Amino acid sequence: MTNVLFIMADELSTFGVEGDRSPALTPTLARLRDSGRNFTAAYTPSPICVPTRAAIATGKYLYEIGYWSSAEAYDGKVRGWGHRMQDAGIPVTSIGKLHYRNQSDATGFDQQIEPIHIPDGIGWVRALLRNPLAPYDATAEMAAMIGPGESDYTHFDRRVTAEACAWLRDAPDKPWCTFVSYLSPHYPLIAPEEHFKKYNPKEFESSAETVPKHPILAELADFFDHDPYFTAETRGIARAGYYGLCSFLDQQIAIVLEALHETGLDQDTLIIFTSDHGEMLGARGFWGKSTMYEASARVPLFISGSEVTPETLSAPVSLIDLAPTICNALGVDSSGFSGVDLMHTPDPRRTVLSEYHDGGASVGVTMVRWQGTDGTDWKYVHYAQGSPPQLFNLSADPGEKVDLSESDPETVTEARTRMAALLDPEATNDRAHADQAALVERLGGRQKLLAMEQWNFTPADSR
Repeated sequence: MTNVLFIMADELSTFGVEGDRSPALTPTLARLRDSGRNFTAAYTPSPICVPTRAAIATGKYLYEIGYWSSAEAYDGKVRGWGHRMQDAGIPVTSIGKLHYRNQSDATGFDQQIEPIHIPDGIGWVRALLRNPLAPYDATAEMAAMIGPGESDYTHFDRRVTAEACAWLRDAPDKPWCTFVSYLSPHYPLIAPEEHFKKYNPKEFESSAETVPKHPILAELADFFDHDPYFTAETRGIARAGYYGLCSFLDQQIAIVLEALHETGLDQDTLIIFTSDHGEMLGARGFWGKSTMYEASARVPLFISGSEVTPETLSAPVSLIDLAPTICNALGVDSSGFSGVDLMHTPDPRRTVLSEYHDGGASVGVTMVRWQGTDGTDWKYVHYAQGSPPQLFNLSADPGEKVDLSESDPETVTEARTRMAALLDPEATNDRAHADQAALVERLGGRQKLLAMEQWNFTPADSR
């Protein structure tokens, strides 16, 4: 392989991919999954856009790089895989959403085509106001923007597809790396008619689900209070819109892959597909992301190409692993990253980490995933400052219904030991709060930030 085509969705849960307990019709993604390496336990470094994209860029976890939240975006100061491509003289291009600080920072791309960055280089400042939490009064918008039709987001994604196809048809005659990044199926949950009508909203109607009895989850649900604005009927319409956007995304990727095939580049190109995080879709009373439940924190991850042997791998992996994988695929130095090369067999005993230091949670949330020696899939979630933890046996309880944190002290001890080998979650929480408090002051103070416009999603024209 001499090229890398890295395709990313936004807010695509594994449950939005055909074949994984989902009604979504995504045949292109299914072919990518079945023709290559399918990682069934891939996790986001943070269940929200901006910090995850910094972690992917740098191949490091949040606690290592300090890009904590939706108002602390990647600025290139921590060098990543893109910089290494540039050092090696390999053309590296982005097409679509980046969600970095701005277009002028040296973030490792020779060219940014149709980029989206955080608004005004500042981002979503409610993310910084966590001690105490600020009110968030823009949540009704999600339930109002649902159903069949077009949105700025679908228009944007069509442009991304067109630009990606044009780029491939004029690709350089040397090894290259190109990042193609879509907005779908991120809300607004408005799907083009041809895709929306593939689903019957009535099949997805439901009453409101109960938020788990946990102080920080209750805090998140009160902050991101999208669900009270839904009815049983509109929950069904919104879910049909989400699955319609999954099918729309699948169609756009099919067009790009056809262009790759038409140019003959498919024979020499490693294709990586993933999403930055998932989508709760009303489960447990949550819409969007921001929790460590599987629908939010676990993501699809496929690697395919003409020389890739199909294989399904259940060992936990992280999106920080993409940095060394991309570098090694192009023969570039991959030392110093915290992830591992996904073209090698992943270690099932490895501990994979996810963190949340963003809006709606007054304390840091840290999750570790691993497989036990008997093959059991474990997940442990730590909530800072004394809030109770959660422990789930995902092998026996894939729906995460039974919290074992009080009944299985031996596994809790193992989880804490694994977490401590990576980071001190309390010290990390303190660092994040301190960094965010300092940034609040640099931006003019809490009252100034409270007066800023609130919004639910980044505008498609943010540069």
